Amino acid sequence: MVQYSEASLDASFTALADATRRGVLAQLGRGDASITDLADRFQMTLTGMKKHVGVLEQAGLVATEKVGRVRTCRLGPRTLAPEAAWLERHRQLWAARFDALDSVIDDLKRKETVSGRKTRK
Repeated sequence: MVQYSEASLDASFTALADATRRGVLAQLGRGDASITDLADRFQMTLTGMKKHVGVLEQAGLVATEKVGRVRTCRLGPRTLAPEAAWLERHRQLWAARFDALDSVIDDLKRKETVSGRKTRK
């Protein structure tokens, strides 16, 4: 079982909550890029992109390296396995709840049919 900490999940989900940051991850999945290249691609200021990359870097999803005046970004060392495990656990919980609700509804429909009431469609 994958272990995760709440702080790690919070950092990851905070990072993933923004469309630009998800876009940056998708872009870096295709190859490394400088912060300047990313800012140009997403039509934003260099300062704005630095902030987005900083959030991703704090979550461990992006790593940066400065060579001279250029800061290059690449996908970070962390995978999203803990987040996927957390989501799967909650998906299973909700699936079980919906299955139970389906059973209750089916039971009510059967009782309604048996008692001679008209079923709504």
